Formats: sequence, structure tokens, C-alpha cells
Amino acid sequence: MRTGRPLLAAAALAVATTTAAYVFGPAESPAASEKKTTVAAPPAAACKADARFPKRELRGVWIATTQNIDWPSKAGQSVDRQKADYVKILDNAAKRNLNAVFVQVRPASDALYKSSLEPWSQYLTGTAGKDPGWDPLPFLVDEAHKRGMEFHAWFNPYRASYGDSTAALPANHPARQHPDWTVKYGGRLYYNPGLPAVREHVTKVITDVVDRYDVDGVHFDDYFYPYPVAGAKFDDTAAFRKYGKGAELADWRRGNVNKLVAQVDEAVHASKQHVKFGISPFGIWRNKAQDPTGSSTSGMSAYDSIYADARAWIKAGTVDYVLPQLYWPRGHKLADYTTLTRWWSNEVKGSDVQLYIGQGAYRVGAKDDRAWLKPGELAGQVGVNRASKQVDGAVYFSAKNLMANPLGAVDRLAKAHYSRPALLPLQDSLGGSAPAAPADAKAAGTRLSWKPSQGARAYAVYQLPKSGKDCHTTDARNLVAVVSDPSYAAKSAGTYLVTSLDRLHHESKAVKVKVDEV
Repeated sequence: MRTGRPLLAAAALAVATTTAAYVFGPAESPAASEKKTTVAAPPAAACKADARFPKRELRGVWIATTQNIDWPSKAGQSVDRQKADYVKILDNAAKRNLNAVFVQVRPASDALYKSSLEPWSQYLTGTAGKDPGWDPLPFLVDEAHKRGMEFHAWFNPYRASYGDSTAALPANHPARQHPDWTVKYGGRLYYNPGLPAVREHVTKVITDVVDRYDVDGVHFDDYFYPYPVAGAKFDDTAAFRKYGKGAELADWRRGNVNKLVAQVDEAVHASKQHVKFGISPFGIWRNKAQDPTGSSTSGMSAYDSIYADARAWIKAGTVDYVLPQLYWPRGHKLADYTTLTRWWSNEVKGSDVQLYIGQGAYRVGAKDDRAWLKPGELAGQVGVNRASKQVDGAVYFSAKNLMANPLGAVDRLAKAHYSRPALLPLQDSLGGSAPAAPADAKAAGTRLSWKPSQGARAYAVYQLPKSGKDCHTTDARNLVAVVSDPSYAAKSAGTYLVTSLDRLHHESKAVKVKVDEV
């Protein structure tokens, strides 16, 4: 645990329920003829930061696998088709200058990767437990890294099955092997958060992935205790009697979730310090009507309804980031986007827990709220984010909506806010350090190249303006690419700077390269 720090979404309001929820670097070798060799860049002159081009900002997209929402687009497709569809999603995200993907690898105690702990997901082949003939996860991670993107492995901790029969599950499914771990609720099967054995299993599953795969993050969505179902009771009475120790039921349930979060946090960082752990809670912690320190909203309370206490995670420092799902528009009567962004910003202030905002791209064009019929609403929300010093980025639900570009809203968003790439926000608690600056940087025609730097995951390429003013340490106004290979194809003549980035985007000093003609 780090002390001293502090998605699928069901975006349900009290009166209504709405279910929610890069740039390429060519690997060619340079030609033999070389225009210029490495020149150390002089110290950058002081620049006033241009708010339109933040130097560091997380820009992500959720890729939901459950019910084949985003990927694979259909169960039972060939491996080649699955790969091609995933690459298409990443290429679209790269075109928008996004730099992170949040891929659902465990929708319901199943696996979209080779696991000895849980069965293969039905969303790969159409049959739960059936071997798809390949392990997708190395490919999914590598393709993201090739595009300079972080890969966050998205887990649902407590959902055991979309049905409520353990007999219908594969023989090696943990819920079938341990039916006493489960609770039937609303036609589905959930693991009981009050059982220590459940917490141990979930932590073991996550640690297994962190140990074996080169993921950059572990991510939980908003599903903890299940969202309320009218007339249904979540029957955890026996566990409460055994482990409640005199607590109130609601406090005990929140405590169970908090224990899992702390346990996973500790396990993830014990395995690999650099791996980020974060959670995407429902957008309303509590309303002022329930708690004077809550938000000025009138929606469902995550604290009271699904026992998710994001404030406690922030204060305890058991998450690296929170990513609240704010799937309402600006001006919404019950849950105003701007009000909630400011509330969450205040919650992380003074901590080193980072704040990203979950954006409801899937809502654009929805006819039940006139605000979503405005093509500029999504871009306007990012403007609200940028107005807060605490907001370090945004993640969009979901990939298929970004690709569909409803009302042209995604094009407008990208043009207004993502015309330049951005480096990832830094977090000192995760370790890391800047690699050595690129060596032997040179230009051969339009091709920039340099020797790989030890410890570098990627490289940032900047093009200085004709004035020669160097603002690369201040903002991203001159950032043209983040590439994974030690080369770049210049699109115009001019002076370029190249820096090395470690996996957490600590940045080296720059070297200068001149391209005389294109």
C-alpha cells in the first residue's frame, strides 16, 4: 500500500436508469546518406504554457468485450478477423491522438487470456470454456504499445455469471467449484464480497495477469455490490453474521469493498511497482441531501446503493487514479456535468491520486436528452475538464462509439482538443526515471533515426517553429509524434527535437536534428 496518498457503467439516476457503459513509428533503417548528425539542444527558453496543447494528458478509450460490445465484434470469428478488428479500433484511436486503452479481460469470472484459474470467455468462441486456439492478451498489449499507448487490463471483480445457475458453467469455473462463494440476485450470479476467500481469489486472478503479461494498469469499473433490482434481496446474511462483528450492514459491505481494493492495490504494486491500479466509480459518490459534503446532485448514490466509497480509496491511497463515469451533459437538472467535475476535482486535491473523467460518448445523439443532440457537447465537456488543474485526462465509453463518430462529435472533439499528441501524466509513487537521450540522431532524406535508448518504451518527436523558439518542456504545441521505434518520417523540412520516454513517460533531454528538404 502506498500511504500518504490519500464499465461498463450502469449510469442510473434516481428517476431514470441508463446503461452505459498514438502515432506510428516506422521501423525501417535510414538510408546510407545522412544530412545531419546529433546536436545537443540548447536549454529551452521560458515559454508560457498554451492551454490548448497540454504537455501531459491521459486520453483513453474503453474496449468492452462483454456481450461483444466492442471486441470481438462477434463470437466465433477467426483469429485473423479478431486481430484485424482490434487493430482497426487502435488505428482509429491513434488517429485521434489517444494514448491509452482499457480492455476488458475478465467480464464475468472468465478470461480473454490463457488462465489456469478461470475458464475461457464465451465472447471469444461463443462457448464458455472453449479454447480459442490462441492467447489474445500478448497481441492486444503489443499492438497498443506499438502505437505508444498504455494498456490497462479491465477486470470486473464480483460478477460470476450473467445467468444464475452454477450447473450451466464450465466445470473449471470457480463459481461451480465453490457455489458457497456466490449469491443469486436479479437473475445473475455474483461472488459474495463479504467472504475472505472471494477477495483472495480475485486478487490471485489479477496478480496472475500482472505477473505474466506486460500490462500497464489494472482497472475496475463501477460494478461492486450489484446495482439495485426492485423486489430483489442480496442475501449475504450468513456472511454478515460470521464476519460482521457488530457493524451496520451497509458499513460492513463498504468495508468489504475497501478491503478488496486495498488488497489488490498492495498485490499489484508488490508484483510490479510501475503498474497502475485505478477504479471507474459511478459518477455520484453521495448527494448533498444524504451528506453535506456530497455533490449538489439528485441521483443514485454509489456509497449507499452499491457500497462503493471512492472517497475512502482516495484518502487511504489505495488507488493510483479514479475515473468517475460522468455520463450526464452540462446543465443536467439532476446531475450536472460541471458540478460533478468540480466535486471530484476537490476530492483529489492535495492527494497524488490522479483524476480522469469517464466521458459518455455512447450518449451522443441520444434523443432522451436534447443536450446530447448537440455535436459540441462532448468537446465542451473536455473544455470543463481542462479548466480544472486536478483533471489529468479523459476516457471514452466506448470504442464502437468513437469509431461511429455520431453527429461528427468525435471529429469535433479531436479537432478542438486533440490536434497534438500528449505524454502521459507522471506519478512519482510508481518509480521510473528518464532514459538516456537518443544517441546518434540523424536525418537521411526525410527519415529521422537514432539508436534505441536503454529503458525507453517510446520516443517523442517535436518540430520547432521557424522562429526556433523551443517550448517542448512547457506544452505539446510542437509535439508531432510519440513513436515506439527509433525512427520517424518527417512530413516537412525543419528542425526536430527527439526525446526518450520510459514506460511511465519520464522524458529525457532532447537532441536536435535538421531535415533540410522534403
